[in-house]
Amino acid sequence: MNCIRITDITMKQEGLSLSFKEKLELSKLLDKLAVSAIELPSVQNAKTDSLLIKSIAASVNCTLAVPVALDLHDLDTVWGALKTAGSPRLQICAPVSTVQMEYLYHKKPEKMLTAIETAVKLCKEKCAEVEFIADDATRSDESFLLCALQAAIAAGATIVTVRDAAGDLLPEEFAAFIANIREKLPDVNLGVSCSNALSLSDACAISAMKVGAAEIKAAAYPMGAPSVSHIAKILSVKGDMLSISCPVGTTELSRLCDQIARLCRTEKTKSAALPPLPLHAEELILTVRDDMAAVLQATQKLGYDLSPEDAASVYAAFTAIAAKKAEVSLKELDAIVATAAMQVPSTYTLDNYVITAASATSATAHMKLSREGSTLEGVSLGDGAIDAAFHALEQITGCHFELDDFRIEAVTEGREAMGQTIVKLRAGGKVYSGRGISTDIIGASIHAYLNALNKIVYEEETV
Repeated sequence: MNCIRITDITMKQEGLSLSFKEKLELSKLLDKLAVSAIELPSVQNAKTDSLLIKSIAASVNCTLAVPVALDLHDLDTVWGALKTAGSPRLQICAPVSTVQMEYLYHKKPEKMLTAIETAVKLCKEKCAEVEFIADDATRSDESFLLCALQAAIAAGATIVTVRDAAGDLLPEEFAAFIANIREKLPDVNLGVSCSNALSLSDACAISAMKVGAAEIKAAAYPMGAPSVSHIAKILSVKGDMLSISCPVGTTELSRLCDQIARLCRTEKTKSAALPPLPLHAEELILTVRDDMAAVLQATQKLGYDLSPEDAASVYAAFTAIAAKKAEVSLKELDAIVATAAMQVPSTYTLDNYVITAASATSATAHMKLSREGSTLEGVSLGDGAIDAAFHALEQITGCHFELDDFRIEAVTEGREAMGQTIVKLRAGGKVYSGRGISTDIIGASIHAYLNALNKIVYEEETV
């Protein structure tokens, strides 16, 4: 089954007016949505835009893509901000239709090919992943379009994208256009960008996937672009028949898209009366006496659509928490779902642990894990309880990963407050995030570390 990458272009759409804080929050929501990449607009203000890129790069795990001008005047500025991202991508966009080449860029075809080749080559010297975007591709001369794509690939482009700026093709016409490129360039990593001028962008995107497109540009808040939500829902229903899947799951889809829509509405719409959120955390309290049906009803009110496997995992995690405290709020349940559901298969699972810590001696951690039916055991010292626990986990797995970030956050307040721990491990140049939640902050930290570790192991074993 082919896995389609979805690149979100919400922040590149015209008509959005978002503050720095809103853009940062939007990027975090898109990362939770599990899009493959997030595209940012071109750098206009070197100081503020560079700060935004750096801030988003530190907040997301997915690929972060930023365009560079064809004349490369902003290359150093863009790369200086983007290079801190775990998975950076530089983009070069150039028109390939005669009218745009001559009237917008004042270049003949030969000069444009040279400019494309030079720009891609210099970007490749700085960044491992470079995308070339052929703008207005559907109105270009076929032979020149193929030459432009080949020139970009020869210069080092890892993905080439054709953009239908006109948006006047029917789905079957767009599919034939993409199929022709795929036939002429069978080994190319091909992406597509569709206009919604005829309200057919979703259909055109699906048609392109069927004939070999590997990446689709879509928006979680679409304004003239394919919809991430629509694409994900279509593939969840028809993916098996089409032998196509995408990383965007449907479990959190509605809830996250609602949050994104609230951020992205225009100022005029924002000032109007908006419908209330489905349910606030204060409106419902769960206890250990609540059965699975009641818990799942509460998760549905939060906007989740859990699979049977995730439902069982969430209820098991809920009962473990509810047994330790009198009440579980909806906010706490939301954190439980984020921790227990939508995870990769657990290669390593925690059996039990014993932590010994005192002010006069080093902390000691005795850890037992299970992997494929076997029990693995490790003992280690550390500067503190959590440090000792992490060293014991490294001893068991035989792997040391750079601890990129470690944070402890309170989910709720009070003496029985639940704590959420976020652990980020860096492996192979990528950052893997794990979360753990518990009334016991050491337990939450161990679960967060294992969550991130299992993601690394799963990716390594499935590549």
